[in-house]
Amino acid sequence: MSIESEVAPALRGLPAGLPRLMPVDRKLFPDGLRTSGQHPPVEGQLRQFNEFPRQITGPTVWTPQEMVDHPGKWIHKWTDAELEELLQAVETFIASGTPLVNISKTNFRLPTLEGALQDIRNIILNEHGFFVYRGLPISQWGRYKAAVATMGLSVHFGYLLSQNKLGLILGHVTNRGADYHNSLDKVKISATNAPQFYHTDEADIVGLLFCSPGKTGGASGCASAHIVWNALINERPDVAKTLSSPIWYVDRKGEVTDGQEPWFKNPVFMMEPGGKERVYVKWDPYFVKSLSRFSDKGLIPPLSAEQLEAMKVLEETCQRYGIVYDCEIGDIQFVSCCQTFHSRTGFTDPPPPQPQRYLLRTWIGTPEHEGGWSLPFHDSCYPKRGGIQVDSTPPAADPLTTAGGTE
Repeated sequence: MSIESEVAPALRGLPAGLPRLMPVDRKLFPDGLRTSGQHPPVEGQLRQFNEFPRQITGPTVWTPQEMVDHPGKWIHKWTDAELEELLQAVETFIASGTPLVNISKTNFRLPTLEGALQDIRNIILNEHGFFVYRGLPISQWGRYKAAVATMGLSVHFGYLLSQNKLGLILGHVTNRGADYHNSLDKVKISATNAPQFYHTDEADIVGLLFCSPGKTGGASGCASAHIVWNALINERPDVAKTLSSPIWYVDRKGEVTDGQEPWFKNPVFMMEPGGKERVYVKWDPYFVKSLSRFSDKGLIPPLSAEQLEAMKVLEETCQRYGIVYDCEIGDIQFVSCCQTFHSRTGFTDPPPPQPQRYLLRTWIGTPEHEGGWSLPFHDSCYPKRGGIQVDSTPPAADPLTTAGGTE
C-alpha cells in the first residue's frame, strides 16, 4: 500500500513534505499529543508581497531605546512571596513522582501567579515579544529544581515541544565544541560558542534558564520583526519582497520523519491568513546556509545573489534595531518567535574548574484556538504545533545530562 493511499482523502492537497499521519501511542505520549514538527506552509494561505502592510504600528513595534528607558516593561524581579509559591509548586510536583515529561498546568499549580502569568503571555505573544524573570535562586535550589520551575512556568504559556530527534522537551544550550565550520549540516549553533545571528526558533515561544555565564560574551539580543519590516519597506523594498517570497529552503539537518523531504520551503515573512492578519516571521540563517550538499547536486537551487543580499541586509537591520543585554544567573527569558528576532553574541568559557556557560531551554507551542497566532500551516490549531519530531520518538527531559545539538 502506498503512502498516499494511507492518507485520508480529505487531507490530500496539503503541501508536499508532510509526514504520514501515524496514530498516537499513549504509552509514548500519555497526554495523546505528539509534537507536530516543521512543515511547509499551505500555499493557498500565503500572501503576495503587494498584500503586505507598508507600515506596521502598535505595541509590537518598539526601539531599543524604549526598552532601555523602561526596563520594567520586560524585566520582573521575583518577590519573596512569588518565589515561595514557585518553590512549593516545584517541590509538590517532584514529590508526586510524576515524570518530568508529563508536567502540565494541572499538576504544576500556581494559583496566585496564574493571573500575572497570563498577562505576561499576552505581552510575549501580542506586544513587544520578550520578557525576563529575574532572581531565581538557582545556587540555592540547584539546577534540577530550577529546571522544573522553568518547565512549570512554560506550561502556563502553552505546550512543551520536542526540540530535536531525541525528543528533548528540555534542551541544553552549551558549548560542546562542535565543528560547525565543516559540519554545519549536522551541527546546531546552540551547541557551539559561535554567535547566533538574529533568528527565530521552531516554536511560538522559547524559554531560556541561565544557569552559568561565559567568561566573555554571550549577550542576548532581541529585535522587533515589525520595526525591521518597516525599515525594509522604507529603505529596501526589494529585500522585503525577496524575504516575503516562498523561495527559502530550510534544512532539517537530518531530523526527518518518514514521508518528509530533508528540507522544507517557506517565505521568511508571512501574514496571518486569519485572525489579526499580522506579519509573522520564520528565520534562521544557519539552517539556510547549510543546504549546499543538496544544491551542489542540483536537487534544490543555490542561494541567489538577491537572497544573499537579503540575508545580509536583514541581519544588519536587526542589529540596528535590536537591544543587546546581559542576563544574570537565574534569569528566565521568554521570547516570542512570531514577531521577535533574537540573537546571542559569541562567547568564551571560563577555565576549569569553573562551569561552562550553560542554559536550559524550552520550546512552547501556543495554538490558534488558545490565543496563539493564526499561521499559514496545516497545524495552526494543533496544541503542540511546531518543534521537531522524528517518527514517534517520545518526549524526554533530563536537567542534569547534556544532550542534543550535534550528530
